[in-house]
Formats: sequence, C-alpha cells, structure tokens
Amino acid sequence: MTEHAVRMRALLHGQIVSRALCVVAELGLADELRDGPRTAEELAARVSAHPGAVRRLLRALSAFDVFAADADGAFRLTPLGATLCEDAPGSARPTALLLGGPVGTAWTRLGHTARTGGSAFTDAFGTGFFEHLTGEPELNATFDRSQAEGLRVELDEVFGAVDFTPYRRIVDVGGGDGELLARLLEGVPGAHGRLLDLPGTVARAAGRLAARGLAGRCSLVAGDFFAEVPSGGDLYLLSHVLHDWDDERAVDILRVCRTAMPPDATLMVIDLLPDGGTDDSSRFAAGMDLYLMSLFGGDGGGERGDEAVRRLLRDAGLEPRSTLRLPSGMGVVTAGRP
Repeated sequence: MTEHAVRMRALLHGQIVSRALCVVAELGLADELRDGPRTAEELAARVSAHPGAVRRLLRALSAFDVFAADADGAFRLTPLGATLCEDAPGSARPTALLLGGPVGTAWTRLGHTARTGGSAFTDAFGTGFFEHLTGEPELNATFDRSQAEGLRVELDEVFGAVDFTPYRRIVDVGGGDGELLARLLEGVPGAHGRLLDLPGTVARAAGRLAARGLAGRCSLVAGDFFAEVPSGGDLYLLSHVLHDWDDERAVDILRVCRTAMPPDATLMVIDLLPDGGTDDSSRFAAGMDLYLMSLFGGDGGGERGDEAVRRLLRDAGLEPRSTLRLPSGMGVVTAGRP
C-alpha cells in the first residue's frame, strides 16, 4: 500500500512538474546551458530571474533527468533537457510554450468536462479553441510550431515504414505550416503537392516551402476542408486532423475528401492509435486523448483506435485498406474509393 500511495502522490504532482518545464521554456534556460554548465546565479542574471527560484526549478527537474547538478553547484543539460532548446531537432519548446498558456489553463476546468461533457477550454475562455486561435496570431503561430516540431519527431519513423514514391500528386489536407509536405517533396523528387489550410496558416507554410526551395513544386490553397479540398490528387493526407473533431465532423471531412478523390487515389490517415498499453507510447497517447478532451469536450475529438478510424472511413463511403502500427504509437491507416 505504501508503494502505491507514493506513486499516486507522484502522479498528482505531475501538473506542477509540467508547469516547471513550461517556465524553463519561457525563460529559455535550456538554450542558456547549450554551451556548458552554469550556476543558478549565472543563469538568473542572463534571463532576469530570481537565483533561488531558478536553482529550485533546476534541482527539481534534475530528479526527472531534465538537468544534472555538478559537484560545484552548476547545472548542465541532459539529452532529455536538450529537447527544450529552440533549435533542437523536434524541439519540445513550442509545445511547452503552448501548454504554458491558455491550453494549460484550460486543464484546471477539466472537472467541467467530466460533469457536463463540455469543453474545458470553452468554459475557461468563452470560445472554442480554434476560434480563440484565430484571434491570437502569436498563440496560433506557437500552435503551428508545436505541431510541426512534433511532426518532425514522427516523420523519420513514418518515412522509414511507408513507401511514398508511387505518388506524384499529393494533397495535404489541413497541412499546417507545410513540414509534412516539404519532407515528402524532398523525398520524392518527381512529386508535386497542394496544401490546404486556413489563410494565416497557409501564409506561414508559404514561407517554409519557399525557404526549402519547393515553391515551384507546390501550390497553397486557403480554404475550409469542411467545404472543399483540391481534386485530382493520387494521395490525400490527413495528418493529425481527424483527432481534432467529433465523429460527425470527422466523417464530414472524409466525405469532402472522397468527393475530390479520383477513383484510384489513396487517402492516408496519420494519427496516434492508442492500444491500451502502459508503456511510454501508450501513456503519451492516453495523455493526448485527455488533452484533446479538454479542448473539444467529452464527445469531441480524441485519439481513436484502428477500428474506430475504419468505422469513420466506412461511414464516409470509403473502403479501409491497411493499417500500419509504428513503435512510437503512431499509426497509418489507408483507404480508397470502393
């Protein structure tokens, strides 16, 4: 019983640990340690913070292997902590900044969701998550960066398992800032792409694709995937899109895609596929599902298992074809027109 009680208390303190990581990201402490160890006093002076509080932050997070304390009292980065650096591959800093803002605040209203099924975010801020983003350009950009950096972590695994070379006309539906499409076009030199998303997001995607030298091989469409998506593709991608919407709206998106798809086109859903396990990937999927519930409510978007995704596809008039589960917990489900 004592062991379980200690473990439960550690779980209950998870929120303050998460908040501490968000503060580290806000202050840029990981970046200040890239060049070597520094004392709390040195770090506090560099980021205009309180030395004692910085010391306690780093000391606490050292227990979670985010930092390490040297014998002389200085702190240094660990490989885990280095993921909070701004320029780390697949940087976690944008996600920490996102969770340190309104998204994290909404978690305090999760009881509202449990009691009523309503969105914790809407209860906290009086508007839906995506509506809130449209009025907060800086937060919207942070959200896009968080999505893009998380995608970078996944893409090596996805590209190592999925052969994209047969596709030449790729439509990225809800493609965010263009990272997925950019990686695909770089990996399949003969392919051309079209990216559909909201106007502000498309503008950021234009900059990313141009910086990668890909502007001539893709077109950007500002629009609404509930209304229309570009036609004529041979591959339609929905990467981390369906999990933002309830079943009815997810089927609406899939039906719009089906209408645009030629008879021989493939639709590919890339999302977490929770399997009910207890390893790190399963726990991440479980946490993501709660995160989505806080944003969209008890009947809103969430991480769906393979059969639930297949049911949505069938309800939209599509024929599920294959499911690929990856070690990280990611899944790739393909479908076509019957």
